Amino acid sequence: MFNIILLGVTSLLTDISSEMVYPILPVYLVTKLGASPAILGLIEGIAESLASLLKVFSGYFSDKIKLRKPFTIFGYAASTVGKFLLYISTSWGYVLVARIVDRFGKGMRTAPRDALIAESSKERKRGAAFGLHRALDSLGACLGVLGAYFLITHYQGEFKNVFLLALIPAILGVLFLFFVREKKAPAPKEAGNKIEFRWRALDKRLKLFLVFTFVFTLGNSSNQFLLLRAQNLGNPLPIVILLYLFYNISYAIVSYPAARLSDKIGRKKLLVAGYLFYALVYLGFALNKSPHNFWFLFGVYGLYIGFTEGVEKALVADIAPSELRATAIGLHATLVGIGLLPASIFAGLLWKSIGPQAAFYFGSFMGLISSIGFYWVLKGI
Repeated sequence: MFNIILLGVTSLLTDISSEMVYPILPVYLVTKLGASPAILGLIEGIAESLASLLKVFSGYFSDKIKLRKPFTIFGYAASTVGKFLLYISTSWGYVLVARIVDRFGKGMRTAPRDALIAESSKERKRGAAFGLHRALDSLGACLGVLGAYFLITHYQGEFKNVFLLALIPAILGVLFLFFVREKKAPAPKEAGNKIEFRWRALDKRLKLFLVFTFVFTLGNSSNQFLLLRAQNLGNPLPIVILLYLFYNISYAIVSYPAARLSDKIGRKKLLVAGYLFYALVYLGFALNKSPHNFWFLFGVYGLYIGFTEGVEKALVADIAPSELRATAIGLHATLVGIGLLPASIFAGLLWKSIGPQAAFYFGSFMGLISSIGFYWVLKGI
């Protein structure tokens, strides 16, 4: 529990930093740096996808040397550097590099950190452990968005001040990691000291789950398109930030109870419900014409995150072979990240060539297909 709390506090502080930046970034790119929605999609797609390739490799090498902490510290530190690059940015090219460095850090830390959470908790309470971490993470997101709102309104839209102040909690988060306690895990007897990743060695359900996760991700473009949609339909930047805060509050409230509930009733029901919520909310973003309806849409979108994020990680940890746990978690995260490149680029192109509605109709369709797929794949879970 000590490790889980420390890792949760680190995530809390890091999310304060990240969410001070994230909701204002699309507006900064479009209004200050002259970027188009297509460029926004390109930046988010490249940053998320290239960095996410590291997730499976960091997980693999973490399993190989039986250490999680060094990868976790390095990953959080790299994300801090990414925030500094945003502060000195003068064109969208700088923002692209900053996002790549930031996501590089996330790619390095995600699988080893999640494996550390799994190994610091009892099997029957693993969902609760991931849920607690997710709850602290989402609390940090709420505080970060509040900070962004205060700074944007106080400094009359001075984006650089927000980027600079966001460095403070990021640095503090890295410092907390040095207090995490890690014991080098013994190598499994049946495998000797050699760790070899083989796709065919994975559970059939896990393989099918990963396939449908990738299918879903192809329709899951960056959240920044949601923020841009809210602004384009008449919401000023401070209100867009508050909408994003409402989304964070929604999934913060749901994430821990949902993960604990998955320990009792199984992961399947919550995951299927979560992806159905996604399909419905993206349909709502496509059909909506009133700026006021975004309060409801962002709230429901938070339910999707709360029902899926922590539960997905617990599911992968449950099904994966113990000696390949971090590798499997990393593979899941990598597939999600790879899909974000075509998803975000495609959404940007649909937005530009056909209209914003087309991007959200496509996302809704992919969410529905994935929900049906998960219902079929996860029988008995």
